[in-house]
Amino acid sequence: MSRAVGFEVSGDQRIGEGGHLVLRRLALRLLRDDGSRTKEGSWDFVERPMGLDAVVVALWRRMPQVEVLVRSGARVPLHFGRPEKPARFLFPELVAGILEPGDDVAERAAGEVMEEAGLQVSAGAVARLGPPMFPTPGMCAEQFHFVSCEVPADAAAHPPAGDGSPFEEGAQLEWVALDEALARCKRGEIQDLKTEVALRRLREKLT
Repeated sequence: MSRAVGFEVSGDQRIGEGGHLVLRRLALRLLRDDGSRTKEGSWDFVERPMGLDAVVVALWRRMPQVEVLVRSGARVPLHFGRPEKPARFLFPELVAGILEPGDDVAERAAGEVMEEAGLQVSAGAVARLGPPMFPTPGMCAEQFHFVSCEVPADAAAHPPAGDGSPFEEGAQLEWVALDEALARCKRGEIQDLKTEVALRRLREKLT
């Protein structure tokens, strides 16, 4: 049986340039290892000009049990992109942010911690939590880079001014025991994929 080994592109266009996201539409065929080609098909996917990848930060402290910082904020697509409305207005997840071209992952993580949690950490305190992953490879080539950072037990997270976006306003911060945060994932109270992956990797690292 033949297998796919490449692509033959016959059309390439970008739709909606100038915004935060761009729709890229390709017309293409798969190339088989026997030299044949499939029929032509189309594939739409999303590009983000300001930065393709993102960093996900598991901030934690010992109290003496391990606690992680959960940030709940507004996520517009959940309110307008699905037929049913979300159970709660604010969406709980870990601190995360876009990696712009040329960014160092640890430095960007430290910057996001300050922007979203009001905590100052050094890039040297940021540790990788395993390899990056593709969350939606059929729709976007974005990778999530998972990191963790321990902060002092008396660290007081507080909502800072944000990055200038109006949608940062009203975010809530909560220190949650790591086991409870994982239980919330299991119960469907935390429904963010990147958050559950990071929490599970942190649990594995600490045990």
